[in-house]
Amino acid sequence: MTAWSVFEVMGIVAFAVSGALTGIQKKLDVFGVLVLAITTAIGGGVLRDVIIGNTPPLTFRDPTFLIISAMATIGVFFTYRWLDRFKYTIQIFDAIGLGAFTATSANLAIEHNLDSLFIVTTVAVITGIGGSVMRDVFVKEIPYVFRQEVYAITTIVGAMVFYYAQSYYVGNLPLYLCFCITTGLRLCCIKYGWNFPVLGLDSKDIVSENRNQGN
Repeated sequence: MTAWSVFEVMGIVAFAVSGALTGIQKKLDVFGVLVLAITTAIGGGVLRDVIIGNTPPLTFRDPTFLIISAMATIGVFFTYRWLDRFKYTIQIFDAIGLGAFTATSANLAIEHNLDSLFIVTTVAVITGIGGSVMRDVFVKEIPYVFRQEVYAITTIVGAMVFYYAQSYYVGNLPLYLCFCITTGLRLCCIKYGWNFPVLGLDSKDIVSENRNQGN
């Protein structure tokens, strides 16, 4: 299994877990949780493949990723009470999925000869946030990327690191750097309450609100 495949599977599993936990918290039935988890896991990848012309999307050509997301969801059914004990669980898995998909999507864009910084970054951002946006919209929540939380910026930084790193380093190092930086920045935002300013809200209120919403 290549490094790209490992990160792709990592992103699938992480987003499936975050989608399943969200569905359980929103009291969806078993089928609803499964659909929400799979949509969260593969939604961004489908958008990516359509944008770069990798059609039909990889998920529809090879059901492996769909099966993996379904298996991850089934695993959550048996472990969600344990997972729910940890604070920020959904956000942590979401951060891992964000980093993994940012790395794989930036890499795939380069492989399809879309070698401009703007295109690579755009593809990475759409892929990274696509599944989580669908998840939040389906459960009638404002997506993270549209709130005060620093979310999409972490993807942009990670994609830019990949773009410049692949010009200087061969092999999988750019993938690793992109994943670590994107995920690390997102986790720092969660831990330290880094936010963009929101009109009409005091910064202390924002940090307090985010910590109260943590899972």
